[in-house]
Amino acid sequence: MKKLLITGASGFLGWHLCQLAKQEWEIYGTYLFHSLEIPDITMLKADLTNFQELQDIFNDVKPTAVIHTAAHSQPNFCQTHPEESHAINVTASCNIAGLCADNSIPCAFTSTDLVFDGLNAPYRESDSVCPVNFYGEQKAIAEAGMLERYPMTAVCRMPLMFGAATPTAKSFIQPFIQTLKAEKELNLFIDEFRTPVSGTTAAEGLLLALEKVNGIIHLGGKERISRYDFGQILVEVFQLSAIGLKSCRQQDVKMAAARPADVSLDSSKAFALGYQPLSLRKQLQELINSQ
Repeated sequence: MKKLLITGASGFLGWHLCQLAKQEWEIYGTYLFHSLEIPDITMLKADLTNFQELQDIFNDVKPTAVIHTAAHSQPNFCQTHPEESHAINVTASCNIAGLCADNSIPCAFTSTDLVFDGLNAPYRESDSVCPVNFYGEQKAIAEAGMLERYPMTAVCRMPLMFGAATPTAKSFIQPFIQTLKAEKELNLFIDEFRTPVSGTTAAEGLLLALEKVNGIIHLGGKERISRYDFGQILVEVFQLSAIGLKSCRQQDVKMAAARPADVSLDSSKAFALGYQPLSLRKQLQELINSQ
């Protein structure tokens, strides 16, 4: 079987990717702190910021393809820990592209919709990046660095993602559901817009991109929606109490990292390749059905 190396397999997206990809690939997943066992997958503890360790993995595993999801992906953490986050988000990413180039194997990288400033949505692949926080900036630098080292890289700009909690990671909906069930107040932005998809849908997009894309691709969903409106759909589908659901604006919440207002993605290029996210209602319904 073909061997797929998935970095960050203990993360939310990495875990969902492992579940889907193991049907067709022999999977090797890396983790740093969150040790876990995933059936039928070889898990490897590795510090990807250590080039020697990274090189050893490539030499030992001899992957036929790589999907690099490992990252510090919390914008507030990146803002307050710029050097630590730069090491994994930029340096390790460029090194992975270099090793994939040396071995002439497909490489997919998970970037973010936060490479944009939120003033000119919806964003196409050809639009100029203009990040407003360190996380977006690091991903933008990594995109350019990886494509320079290895133009065959599939740079996948990911939207906001939701889905079932994994053994070592949650998505943003778990605390939402918990708060609403407790009938506590949940304040959600009415002025921040994204094009969200489920972790499973995102994983489908990544596997498609690995096979069909060189260069940049957007893997957003088909609906542009505010966090507050997403919360309303969540309440309906999961049949939760809406008592605590309240609207607020970005300026009402103090955060370390600035947040762009609208980074909804135009993903028509991916749709034309066969990436077909279901409606948000259907994706949320699938979550209930899979529990």
